Amino acid sequence: MAATLELAQALIARPSVTPDDAGCLDLLAARLAPLGFALERIDSNGVANLWARRGTAPPLVCFAGHTDVVPPGPAAAWTSAPFVPEIRDGRLYGRGAADMKSSLAAFVVAIERFVAACPAHQGSIALLLTADEEGDAVDGTVRVVDALKARNELIDCCIVGEPTSFNHFGDMIKNGRRGSLSARLVVKGIQGHVAYPERVRNPVHQAAPALAELAAARWDEGNEYFPPTSFQVSNVHAGTGAGNVVPGELEVQFNFRFATASTVDGLQSRVHAILDRHGLEYAIAWTLGGKPFLTPRGRLVDVVVAAVQEACGRTPELSTSGGTSDGRYIADICAEVVEFGPLNATIHKVDECVAIADLEPLTQVYQGVLRRLLD
Repeated sequence: MAATLELAQALIARPSVTPDDAGCLDLLAARLAPLGFALERIDSNGVANLWARRGTAPPLVCFAGHTDVVPPGPAAAWTSAPFVPEIRDGRLYGRGAADMKSSLAAFVVAIERFVAACPAHQGSIALLLTADEEGDAVDGTVRVVDALKARNELIDCCIVGEPTSFNHFGDMIKNGRRGSLSARLVVKGIQGHVAYPERVRNPVHQAAPALAELAAARWDEGNEYFPPTSFQVSNVHAGTGAGNVVPGELEVQFNFRFATASTVDGLQSRVHAILDRHGLEYAIAWTLGGKPFLTPRGRLVDVVVAAVQEACGRTPELSTSGGTSDGRYIADICAEVVEFGPLNATIHKVDECVAIADLEPLTQVYQGVLRRLLD
């Protein structure tokens, strides 16, 4: 526990608010170099990224994570300074304690222990680390994946250190995530005085039946691992602010969180068909936040489940809930991607923390994964 705790504290002390790495990657690289890792910086537009690999033979087992954290907000709201790691009542406090500097520390300590025990292990070990996950996420993991793909360097298994535990440490593994597809819809009308309806075309009135149909639509039935795709309107705006003016246009922002049962093209086609059927004059701009990915029950899932059972005596639930993660990019070059980490109850909150008692089991899980896959 002491080794993981000490490294987690050192990482938390570096104020790596996205996309600033604040020296975290250098700290981790200094621990990996003596273990025989080849270190490669794949920085992009000022964002720091590290690809570290030990060995050249397959299978390649990768640990992935991010050093950047969300802004802490007003420091006065915290019981202790957000970038001064503090231990109180059996917990380690500080921004990034749960998301995800404790996982990074556990990665490195687990690898150190495994290499010491099995210096001639089979296959290869890698770490894919970025400082651009909490922000725009355009110059981080996706750039490393692009570089690896270009040279046909593929990953066999990847464990992302996201904080997946929900009520108790070790109770949940994420074996996939839903995709995110957003749109900005502008419905055109004709502005004018409310007293002369024959001279206007109200885009709110025209769009309302179409929005109701979109909200009521059943997009898919989900599957064994995913709930049905959801559609949610997030913003609606129309009008000039005056009560006697019919607006000239209506802007609607909406989002799909979609399962592998649907496709981007399929969702977009259905939306356009509904809007066209209602005779709207409109423009729509789409933004794909991430495609869904899924690792069905198989070797990696079974290995992580067994490692969790061994380390904490609990059988984790498989889940695809929550938002997006960098697993969506890694899945392009890796057939099996799962996420496992500490409790997520305090992530992005004031007084973010992790139970110190969970640090050793977390390290043991990662070490147990390596032992089962490479020993």
